[in-house]
Formats: sequence, structure tokens, C-alpha cells
Amino acid sequence: MSSQDEQFPAAAPEPAAPSADDGMTWWYRWLCRIAGVVGGVSCAFAGLWNCVTINPLNIAAGVWMMLNAFVLFLCEAPFCCQFIEFANAVSARADRLRSWQKAAFYCGMAVVPVMLSLTLTTLFGNAIAFATGVLYGLSALGKKGDAISYARIHQQQKQMDEEKLTGSLEGQA
Repeated sequence: MSSQDEQFPAAAPEPAAPSADDGMTWWYRWLCRIAGVVGGVSCAFAGLWNCVTINPLNIAAGVWMMLNAFVLFLCEAPFCCQFIEFANAVSARADRLRSWQKAAFYCGMAVVPVMLSLTLTTLFGNAIAFATGVLYGLSALGKKGDAISYARIHQQQKQMDEEKLTGSLEGQA
């Protein structure tokens, strides 16, 4: 160790806290995490079952599904991967992603095995992983507005439409 390393010890990376501005409530964040873990379990079992064949496309889809399960466990439940040194770093990086990025990533991962081999095993095995992506996608849309603001917007649009209609009628006369 050099003298410079002794003077400035490396700071341990702090786990990244999920951003408070993503609009997700605590229970919805846990729902997404649980769906990710359950999706990982379903991908792992269905992928293993899919590999028990002689069809090479089924084997490729099964291997991809097991890779999906590993990625889902790594991103959503790093405590399941304690034996992997970089699990917490990957999970922290995944937590910093925006919801729409996670949605696109998870849905894209779930579609590939179905495109490789369209069987019931791949469809049902990837359904929950795809649903996890859909949950993250819904959270990216944001919260629903209240009825009062929708009524105001509707009233303003109605007034603008009436003004345009009366303006065009006056121009024709």
C-alpha cells in the first residue's frame, strides 16, 4: 500500500436510496419487488423445464429464461444472491434507473424467449416477469389526477371549442 492510499482510505460506497420523486408509494414499490422475485422464480422453473428437450430453440429459450431469473433476482432481491460479490452494486444501479427504463428492460427480457420458442411453458414462465415490467411501466405514467382538475380542463376545452365555432361562423357571415 502506498503512502497516498494510507492517507486517503477508499470510502465504502453507500447504497443508493430510491429517489423520492419517482412517484411510487412504499407499498407499490414492494409490490413491484415481490412481483420481480415471483417472476424470477417462475422464469427459473419454466426455463429449467424448457431445457429438458432436444429442440435447440427450446433449450435456448430455457437458458434465456434462467438468465432472466438471475437478472430479476440480482436487481430486485440482491439478498438472494449474497454469494455474488457485485450483487449489491448491481441492485443499487438498478434502483437508480427510472421506472420506464426498468419497464422496458424487464418486458424486453421477457419477450425474447417467447420469440425464440412460442410454447405454453415460455408464455406462462415469462408472464409474471412481463407483468413486473408492466407494473414499473404503470408507475412511470404517474399518479392519476383529481376530478376537479379534469373538470376544469374539460370546461376550458369546451369554452375554446365554442369560441372557435362562433369565430368561424362569424367569418362566414
